[in-house]
Amino acid sequence: MKTKGRIFLLDDDELIVTMLGRALKNEGFETQMHTSSQDIIKKIETWHPDLVMLDINLGEDRTGLDILGEIMANSIDVQVVMLTADDTAESAIRAMKVGAGDYLTKPFNVDEVIMVIKGVLEKAKLKDEVRYLRKTRMDHSHHEMVGKSQVIKDIIENAKTIALAGVPTILITGESGTGKEVLASYMHHWLHQGRGEKCEDGPYIAVNCTALPDNLIESELFGHTKWAFTDAKTDKKGMFELADGGTILLDEIGDIRGDLQSKFLRVLETRKIRRLGGKVDLSVDVTVIATTNRELKQAVADKDFREDLFFRLSTFSLHMPPLRERREDIPLLAQYFLDQFNQKYGKKNIKDISAEAEERLYNYNWPGNVRELKNVIERCVVLANTDLIGPEHLPQEICGGQTTVSLVERRKNARLILPENGISLEEVEKDLIKQALERTGNNQTKTAQLLNISYDTLRYQAKKYKLK
Repeated sequence: MKTKGRIFLLDDDELIVTMLGRALKNEGFETQMHTSSQDIIKKIETWHPDLVMLDINLGEDRTGLDILGEIMANSIDVQVVMLTADDTAESAIRAMKVGAGDYLTKPFNVDEVIMVIKGVLEKAKLKDEVRYLRKTRMDHSHHEMVGKSQVIKDIIENAKTIALAGVPTILITGESGTGKEVLASYMHHWLHQGRGEKCEDGPYIAVNCTALPDNLIESELFGHTKWAFTDAKTDKKGMFELADGGTILLDEIGDIRGDLQSKFLRVLETRKIRRLGGKVDLSVDVTVIATTNRELKQAVADKDFREDLFFRLSTFSLHMPPLRERREDIPLLAQYFLDQFNQKYGKKNIKDISAEAEERLYNYNWPGNVRELKNVIERCVVLANTDLIGPEHLPQEICGGQTTVSLVERRKNARLILPENGISLEEVEKDLIKQALERTGNNQTKTAQLLNISYDTLRYQAKKYKLK
């Protein structure tokens, strides 16, 4: 069962410790109880609690204020609630100035304790999220799933069904720029709808697995303890802990190192993580959405990706098709981005996209998919000074390069010289695929684009003709 947090109790009154421990456990918290301050800092650092409840008057040589000072001096990342029998609460207020999050005056009732603990933990969680967002400067502007094609309608319907069911692990595949991250953010929203919660109640942490340096990725994902390595001067929560209660997006998971793949598998199976240098496992209640532009089945066959991790990820998978396979969505997306960038750049004169320019957009193959279309429309909005975006505003590769239509016309006019003894159509098809593979250096994605067929069709034909 997922706990609501880890609470460390220190009070010389065994009755109070036992009573609080039982109440907190019944409320869903994991607790560790102590009545002596011996080795207390080491015990706190080893167990990684979310909150320490600390009695001010311990009846020992040092007080709770002394221990609070040590916690602050050692930069231990933990919230502290002080317990005091002082009616004037002067010492507790002094403790808050040192760094305590709140205090409770004895005698107290259980409801009051629970309310204070939840308040302190929620406030700390919000601070962690703000700190993370400031550090990464993530763009949380609203994106929409735009499209009228049947394939997009089916994807949205399936994604919503999966999310509302509360599935813990989801894989989204597709070429770069197809909108995998946008779909992931939608699924995060639907996940919380399924739980009967507001979207804001759960954090959404996006991690680009290829952007993190190899020597830091484990620390960033799972956190680290103080002095786990040379520069680790304080304990640090990893991104899995920051995403607790929400969603973590692992973008481009197909490119992670082999040793991390085994750790990811363990997290997916147990929903527990261990900080770098840590000695205890920490439970995390997090939905994992992984995305990749790689063909993971091929990566498994090439021994570049663990088969057991692939099966764990792909139980619930969704595939975002390339833009060239849903061309009917191009005009809608172009208009959506036009409206978006008109507003961003304060352009009021640009009203629409001309029919000729729209046709060029429709016929282009979009190797960069939706992301490329978005960039093209942004460029047009910035540079155009007319009321209509025309072909002259489009980049050369779209306006002046070969389009699908021009290629079709060329095929119509092309003539093959037929040998006297005839030739099999299958031989012609096989030879064309071989030539395309050679030209692209066996890059299957580029080969499919060159032949103007889908990736799955190319795979089928390659298998049919036993081409590698």
